[in-house]
Amino acid sequence: MEQLDAHHELVKDHVLLMGIVNVTPDSFSDGGTFLGLPSAIEHARKLACEGADIIDIGGESTRPGAKLVSIDEELSRVIPVIKGLKGKISAKISIDTRKADVMREAIKAGADIINDVTALQYDTESLHVAASSDCPVILMHGLTEQGGDPKTMQDNPVYEDVVGEVCESLRRNIAVCEGAGIGKMRLIIDPGIGFGKTADHNIELLANLGYFRDLGLPLLIGASRKGFIGLLGGESDAMKRAPGSIAAALYAVSQGAKILRVHDVAKTRQALGVWQALDQAKT
Repeated sequence: MEQLDAHHELVKDHVLLMGIVNVTPDSFSDGGTFLGLPSAIEHARKLACEGADIIDIGGESTRPGAKLVSIDEELSRVIPVIKGLKGKISAKISIDTRKADVMREAIKAGADIINDVTALQYDTESLHVAASSDCPVILMHGLTEQGGDPKTMQDNPVYEDVVGEVCESLRRNIAVCEGAGIGKMRLIIDPGIGFGKTADHNIELLANLGYFRDLGLPLLIGASRKGFIGLLGGESDAMKRAPGSIAAALYAVSQGAKILRVHDVAKTRQALGVWQALDQAKT
């Protein structure tokens, strides 16, 4: 991605891989594995070498049941990693946070993209920080975006029409961003697989991704290693869900997804290359 404000053109004919770097002790899949600075930087570099277009760095787990992390603690986890990577990898750097102060400091340190699981709704300053930057912004839907909390978002998520309600919520978020001066060309949408959704909700969303095309924005899908994949594939260990995660990723691409947020970059890149070659060879 050369000039980030032109990211819509850049993803038009190219699926981007976003590699996940959780600098946390309690993320659902790899919590604690990359908490130290050297291991986080080494892992990010490895993902970039494997073909990640974006490295997504997060310092607060938003898994179901996760506790709030203080701003200072989150900053101490992510800022050194961003500074340690800036200019040393070709991949763009994304900051995965819902806090305006973390966004602001991450951008100063070199982050290129804002990835907020609450669609800039958790912190009242987030819209201003995003509008004041020139960073693309990923707006994700979740019950957190509706005032819920990662601690409780999976307790009893209920929708009458999960596809319609998620689409409408994202439509409202887009309008709020535009009203705050964040141009539509800077926005990316994410239906929030696993965030305030049951396994059935996740499946219904993935099966109906075509509905999100009407929003006219690049679509990001983050299904990697999530619980519904374990349920469908019979695998309780999140670290062993790469095959199911890749199946979900390829299906999402077939439905129009342009960015895949994944743990297993090399495996996904290989599978995507084969799938795309076969798909393009269709007569």
